[in-house]
Amino acid sequence: MLIQSTIWAIAAVAAMGVVVRPFGTPEAIWAVLGAAILVATGLLSSSDALVGIGKGTDVYLFLFGMMLLAETARAEGLFDWAAAHATRRANGSAGRMFTLVYVVGTIVTIFLSNDATAVVLTPAVAAAARTAKAEQPLPYLLICAFIANAASFVLPISNPANLVLYGSQMPPLLEWLPRYLPASVVSIMVTYVILRWTQRKALHRPIATDIAVPRLSHSGKVAAAGIATTAAALIVSSALDIQLGLPTAIAGILTTLIVLVVERKGPWDTIKDISWSVLPLVAGLFVLVEALDKTGLIRLLGEAIHRAAEQSVSQASWAVGLAVAFGSNLINNLPAGLIASSALQTSAVPDQLTRAALIGVDLGPNLSVTGSLATILWLAALRREGLRIGAAAFLKIGFLVMPPALLLSLAVALL
Repeated sequence: MLIQSTIWAIAAVAAMGVVVRPFGTPEAIWAVLGAAILVATGLLSSSDALVGIGKGTDVYLFLFGMMLLAETARAEGLFDWAAAHATRRANGSAGRMFTLVYVVGTIVTIFLSNDATAVVLTPAVAAAARTAKAEQPLPYLLICAFIANAASFVLPISNPANLVLYGSQMPPLLEWLPRYLPASVVSIMVTYVILRWTQRKALHRPIATDIAVPRLSHSGKVAAAGIATTAAALIVSSALDIQLGLPTAIAGILTTLIVLVVERKGPWDTIKDISWSVLPLVAGLFVLVEALDKTGLIRLLGEAIHRAAEQSVSQASWAVGLAVAFGSNLINNLPAGLIASSALQTSAVPDQLTRAALIGVDLGPNLSVTGSLATILWLAALRREGLRIGAAAFLKIGFLVMPPALLLSLAVALL
């Protein structure tokens, strides 16, 4: 019992370190440090740690490919071009600009993942807000945080957490869409309505109309074509029930290489700007969850879920969805998704519970700044732009936006 308690304590401290980032330390340090302590103290064998790391292979490949695609597109000005077009089409209307940015954010999230929206669209929207001489840029920047989670279960590729939750059992696209598309539409629409209502005062102020749209270079068009081709390839892969990691990595590498050849540039400028710390962060979280599995905690959770499902599948589904959604804000949605995935797989529960867990993992983090990796990356992007939002201010908005979107999305997915 002492060994189990020690593992739980180390995992809890590591998870809190990822969420709170004491002294501004990078999130990855805490996940890797927690995993290293478990192995160094003999609480987890090195072979079990390697098994845990190996379970994330598809996620690492997916993240690697998406980060390459996103950074290449950003470097070639594709996102600046898209944001400037949205701003120009607003014709001086802050409300119309809000809607157009929301649409762009939705598209980027669906086809490039929520992390791409947080990392590369946020600077472009900040630049667009400055160009439009918006007195308050925050309403447009909030879009990048909220839509990154609200639209992240339209497709399997829209959020790495989807890969984490399903693992090697990812449903083919033609099975995914009936399960999640209606709930995704509700999530996107409800989030838009309530988020816009919370920002209504700032959106009454006019913005500039003389917006200069940057010319999209030939390499930028190549990057756009690469993204479109990648999205098509991933949709086909999903339809054929092929794991998404390797196709994403190959597409990212090929697109980046073609752009570098066209521009006759070296790879360093692209490589150095990618948030590589995401990969050890995810690997460390996989190891921590593997350690929790060895203590029997996940088996106990799985048995509890199974007993609840035997009594009422509907009630158990709602309980799982809500617990995962709010729990994601306490320990971050990646470890929450890993724990939920392991618990659901051990208990062989009906599909409704997995649907509820996925919606909770993807949409629940819209409550707080600590809920998802995408929101954490969004905060970092804001800091680079010289902008900040406090945890309490975000929570105030999230408390209004997330619960209605979550409850209605769960209702559509389950009923």
